[in-house]
Amino acid sequence: MSDNGAAEGTTRLVVGPFNRVEGDLEVRLELAQGRVEAAFVSSPLFRGFERILEGRDPRDALVIAPRICGICSVSQSHAAALALAGVQGLAPTDNGRVATNLIVATENVADHLTHFHVFFMPDFARALYADRPWFPRVEARFKAAQGSAVRKALETRTTLLHVLGLLAGRWPHTLAIQPGGVTRGADARDKVRLAATLGAVRRALEEGLFGAKLERVAELSTREELDRWRASGPEGDFRLFLDIAADLDLGRLGRAYDRYLSYGAYPGAEMPLYARGIFTPDGAGAVDMSAIAEDHTNARMEHRSRPHHPFDGSTLPDAEDETGYSWCKAPRLNGLPFETGAVARQMVDGQPLIRDIVQSEGGSVLARVVARLVETARTLIAMERWVHELTPGAPWCAQGSLPSHGRAAGLTEAARGALGHWLRVENGRIAGYQIIAPTTWNFSPRDGAGVPGPLEAALVGAPVRQGETTPVAVQHIVRSFDPCMVCTVH
Repeated sequence: MSDNGAAEGTTRLVVGPFNRVEGDLEVRLELAQGRVEAAFVSSPLFRGFERILEGRDPRDALVIAPRICGICSVSQSHAAALALAGVQGLAPTDNGRVATNLIVATENVADHLTHFHVFFMPDFARALYADRPWFPRVEARFKAAQGSAVRKALETRTTLLHVLGLLAGRWPHTLAIQPGGVTRGADARDKVRLAATLGAVRRALEEGLFGAKLERVAELSTREELDRWRASGPEGDFRLFLDIAADLDLGRLGRAYDRYLSYGAYPGAEMPLYARGIFTPDGAGAVDMSAIAEDHTNARMEHRSRPHHPFDGSTLPDAEDETGYSWCKAPRLNGLPFETGAVARQMVDGQPLIRDIVQSEGGSVLARVVARLVETARTLIAMERWVHELTPGAPWCAQGSLPSHGRAAGLTEAARGALGHWLRVENGRIAGYQIIAPTTWNFSPRDGAGVPGPLEAALVGAPVRQGETTPVAVQHIVRSFDPCMVCTVH
């Protein structure tokens, strides 16, 4: 839908809802001279899980929070368990930590595969690209519901989810992850089954997605190496994407602020697999958790006078608000918007290829997609190692007791990025529960200073062809963030 109600010389275009997105999403664009001049991102559905949790037994969070989403249910479960563990001062057993890593990683890798094959790549199999030299291959591999790569990816995803059957009992909405570890252990036979499952997934990715060993993908270190892979590397869908990215210049599309946040993923005995911290154009640094605040200025929420730290936050919807344009709050760190996701994890962790791409060209559609694929390889390699670290017969879950008062934050990494649950317990009940999901960071509205959220900034400059009602460049940028709107509004 478009109109001329914007400034003179500017056309307004409302895009949405988007297909292949978890939840409702609407983007209002202001266009001039064939490009986006400003973007306003709206989450039009309010769900209110934070309010549902108030007044309940804190342990109810393990049952209710995972039901926020059917895609990243395990991540929500993990964040809730970590918050409860923090209130109890409880650390998981070694087996519990490793098994939890496997459970969370399974969901995240499955999400990466689904995003690439089912959500992102089918856009390039549309008729508008029929004149491109790569189109016949993309159409055969990725045409929605028909492409051979799509069908194979869903089979591989199903195989991977067997890990959750063995360790978590079911997916989604498992209760296996607890504050002290996991509810079910694995015996020697389960270890063999887990190793065989991951081996089958490895073979599928090496044959179809990458055309090479996972280790070769994980070790890519420069933009020049990536260009050589595109020019003469092994055949696979990774190389096909690189052809598309070069042809459509996706390395220059969708740049936001190049500020990245990660809470660190997959704890180890000494350090996590992926480091915790921030990365900005000024360099790397630590995350100051006290500097996180949620701004309600353009959210349809009460308490707009100042930003709130999540421990002091509230979720009080104001249905009569006429100034806010989203149900999503605007989280900020040190007053600034930050992008999160696989690209943020790899930037913070120092993966050399992703840093080279971002530092030479800026964060982009290319950077986000390549980061997801490189992370897929790195994570699956780690999962194979974790299976060997499981010790049948050793404890799987530490026990603790809930105090009547306390507060803690459960911080984890979902596939889409930094996920935090902030829990306050008073008189044995949940007095406050605030959630900042990855898409809340990435799809936030403007804050009180008028600073756009990361997606809003990334859309500025996107080309819009004459007559387009759903601009294809806008779709590519939106999908590169892989929005989950039901998590955003909980």
